[in-house]
Amino acid sequence: MTEWTILLAVEETAKSGGLFDIDATLPLMAVQFLILTAVLNAIFYKPLGQAIDGRNDYVRKNLTEARERLAKAERLAQQYEEELAQARKQAQSAIASAQEDARKIAQDKLAQAQGEAGAKREQAAKEIEQQKQETLSSLEQQVDDLSRQILDKLLQV
Repeated sequence: MTEWTILLAVEETAKSGGLFDIDATLPLMAVQFLILTAVLNAIFYKPLGQAIDGRNDYVRKNLTEARERLAKAERLAQQYEEELAQARKQAQSAIASAQEDARKIAQDKLAQAQGEAGAKREQAAKEIEQQKQETLSSLEQQVDDLSRQILDKLLQV
């Protein structure tokens, strides 16, 4: 009896159109599928797409800003390096100028000191000559006195 029931059900199914019965359910399923797709698109995919687009815009904007900052930093670094090179050149020229000025001042002081030393040497030589003359005249006078005394003593004898 069960085998008969199954055979009857299969026969009944075969008469009604087979495994897929194309009637009003196919368009209804297609409409349901389209509505479900539209709802899912509106609820899940559009916000997700907007979030992804927003993130892409954010990343693109940050990447552009980072490139601009990097270019600006490179320009500033180059400018600072040029300024540093100029400052070094100015410092070297200032040092060379200061050394030249110090050398000139040292030469002037040396010449002045040599001049003062020469003047003092000449003054000392004059004083020595004067003292020598005074001493010689004093000695001559003493010699004259001693000579007279010797003569006097010789003449008295």
